[in-house]
Formats: sequence, structure tokens, C-alpha cells
Amino acid sequence: MADCIAQILQLAEQQLQNVSDSARLDAEVLLAMVLNKNRSYFRAFAEQELTTAEQLQFLALLDKRSEGQPIAHITGHREFWSLDLTVNEHTLIPRPDTEVIIEFILHHFPQDKLRLADLGTGSGAIALALASEKPQWEILATDQSAQALTVAQNNALKHQLTNVCFKQGSWFEPLGTQPFDIIISNPPYIPERDPHLLQGDVRFEPMTALASGTDGLDDIRHLIKHAKTYLQTQGWLILEHGYDQQAAIYQLFQQAGFMNIRQRNDYADNPRMTAGQYIRK
Repeated sequence: MADCIAQILQLAEQQLQNVSDSARLDAEVLLAMVLNKNRSYFRAFAEQELTTAEQLQFLALLDKRSEGQPIAHITGHREFWSLDLTVNEHTLIPRPDTEVIIEFILHHFPQDKLRLADLGTGSGAIALALASEKPQWEILATDQSAQALTVAQNNALKHQLTNVCFKQGSWFEPLGTQPFDIIISNPPYIPERDPHLLQGDVRFEPMTALASGTDGLDDIRHLIKHAKTYLQTQGWLILEHGYDQQAAIYQLFQQAGFMNIRQRNDYADNPRMTAGQYIRK
């Protein structure tokens, strides 16, 4: 490998072309990790030479990425809603498109007092993003995985977000009897035989956070069916889902008696979120 930053990044970009749609960015992120520098440093000091130790460390990280390991798992970090979140193999890697849900909630629920449950919280991305914006809200974050819940708790501590409570359990099990104004979830929604599960970053993410039955809707059906038991009068259920599941999920919300059903597209203009209000009669 070449010695200076400009040459090293060029060669690394070429090496990653076949495994990443953002080869240059990936190379810069990994080198920034090795050098403990911001990426802007590479523009100002393109001719700076690396030590042998730095080159070897960078090559080791580059090999991991070449094998398909996600950048977030290699670095141990992912940014979501301007929060630097720790992630690992026990959590789903937060995607930017999930921020559409945060935007929807902040726009439609301006009140200062509110009880919200985030089911299947993973790294805590959704719960902590909302906690950072609404410090007076009472937020419960749950996950059936003890390892994932530990990651989420540590992320809350890192960002000093004290209005989130964490409980372990599957879906509604940890919720208790006091109803919530909003129940939200980014559940598994990929069909278990979908070939995309064998491609890209998802190969390294927990399968239990990705796949749900033959059509991907098993967990979503469960959430829609039982959520009303745990919602306040006029409470809301908000779910992330696959781009091709919009019609099916709208129908499931209707069949379960939800009203005022609203759907939103993600930043790529793909259907990504459905929200419905349960009005008790």
C-alpha cells in the first residue's frame, strides 16, 4: 500500500467498490478511526504519510469491510438524529429513514406531557431521539434481548437522557397496566425467505430484528392486534414497515378498529410508516 493519505484512500476506495455503494466514505471513516482525526483532516493533509503501524491497522479494518462487515459494527458507532449511538451485533443498525418517524411524532404531538413506549428498542435510537427532544415525556423502551437492552441503556447514559426507563421482555409483556399515549415500534418486517437477508450489511445483524414469518408481517399483526389494550383513549400506534407493505398494513389497522390512519414515505419516497388512532367507544 502507498504511504500518503491521498494514495491510501484511493487504493482503499478501489478495493471497496464491489462491496459498498459508498466506498470512498467507508474508506475515510475507517482511516479517521485509525488516525483519530476528522475526515476534513484528509483534505488539508493529503500528503501526510502513515506509520507502518497505522497502515497495518487500517488494512485490518479494510479487510473486515471487504468481507462485508458493516461500517457501524467495525467502528461500533452510528449517528441517528444527531446522537452518536453505540451499536453492535446484538442491535439493528439505525437507518436514516427511521428519522421520518421522529419527525412525524414531533410534528403531531407538541404536548409537554406524554407517555410513550418503544417496543423492540434495539440500540435505543427511536426512544433516545425522542427523549432528547422531549425531556418531559415519560418513555419506556423494551427489548426481548438483554444484550440489546444493555446497549440502549449505555447509550442513554452516554447522552445523559434520564427520562427513559428500560425493561426486558417480548413486545407487550413489560408494559404493565398503565396505558400509553403512543406505542411505537420498528419491528422485524422482512419475509424470512427474502434473498436480501443474505446480502449486504443485514447479514451481520440479528435475524430476530429483521425477519418475521413468510410474508414479514407476523410481528406487525401481533402489534396491531394487541396494542389497543395498552393505549389510552385516543392513543396512537405507530409502526415502521417495508416499502411494499403499505396496503396490507393499512388494511390490518382498519380491521383492528384504528381510525385516522396516516402513512408516510421515507427520504427515498418509499412507503415506510403507518400510524393509527384507537378511539374507544
